[in-house]
Amino acid sequence: MSSSPVTQSICCPKCQEPVAVDGDVQIQSKPESGKFVSVNKGLHVCIGNMLHRHTHSSSSTIPNSLSSHEKSTLDTIRKWETIKGKRALLCAVTYDKQKYQLKGTNYDVIKMHEFLMTQFKFPSASIHILAEMDSHPHPTKRNIQEALRWLVKDNQHGDSLVFYFSGHGLRQPDFFDDENDGFDETICPLDFRTEGMIIDNEINDTIVRPLKKGVKLHAMIDACHSGTILDLPHVYSTKEHCWSENKPPSGAYKGTNGGLAISISACEDNQLAADTSAFSESGKQMEGAMTHTFRKAFSENSKATYANVLSSMHDNILAAKKKNFSISRLFHRERLQVRFDYSFV
Repeated sequence: MSSSPVTQSICCPKCQEPVAVDGDVQIQSKPESGKFVSVNKGLHVCIGNMLHRHTHSSSSTIPNSLSSHEKSTLDTIRKWETIKGKRALLCAVTYDKQKYQLKGTNYDVIKMHEFLMTQFKFPSASIHILAEMDSHPHPTKRNIQEALRWLVKDNQHGDSLVFYFSGHGLRQPDFFDDENDGFDETICPLDFRTEGMIIDNEINDTIVRPLKKGVKLHAMIDACHSGTILDLPHVYSTKEHCWSENKPPSGAYKGTNGGLAISISACEDNQLAADTSAFSESGKQMEGAMTHTFRKAFSENSKATYANVLSSMHDNILAAKKKNFSISRLFHRERLQVRFDYSFV
């Protein structure tokens, strides 16, 4: 059964005041696709909404008090062992019982857990999951922030780190002149409507800047508007087969402390990602298109390189579209970001 898209305003995460539909984003909920659609209106941003958000972001607010359970969960994350060698943080956000609920993210994170263990021999004890499942801490903003700090804590030469996120992504105006397109990209934690989103600047500061020489970080972000979510200074275009610079106009340093950071994203900064059942044998299992094609690329390439993995992802999405699956919202221009410290160039 098909249904018409339902359009609704997104609320300011700080005060819950609806942002007007003539602002920079609209939210559309499509029950059949599983992910909401963010309709980007480019630079035609309502000045009132920009000032509204800026006022809240710059004001000092008292953090919401934590329950004893929330405090206990944070303490548990802080005590995660920092295993040397291979370490991974996998986040899946379903936004359970919300209008913008996702149906495939838990499946995504389970499959990524299996993939890291079988394909790259990550020890189970070195992989931690944040998800809306009883056996795992929930992917709230504070939990994700604390887990990201764990991921890079005491990193040293030879470490291989992975950050995976499957959930919603949005954009917001950049007020610090460090985005070439004028927008910060964000990921949306479970509680983003009350606690706010996690912006690319914070992700860069937390897991990119601390990387020491000889450390590799691979980030895989299956979310809308995720093209430059790590704010890395170089971007590779699979369409043009060349590198382009993504250095901030402000001149702020966005690189590592000698290590290597690589990000593979579901789409461009101004594009949308999708959950889909197109790749399911039953035609019912929803999953992130980027996540599925990323895993499949390794099964098709015995000697995987970044170039042939991205090419394989591209081809698998086109093949699915030719089979008349309903994935019209799925984009196939994945982007690869790599930050090389200048000593390696």
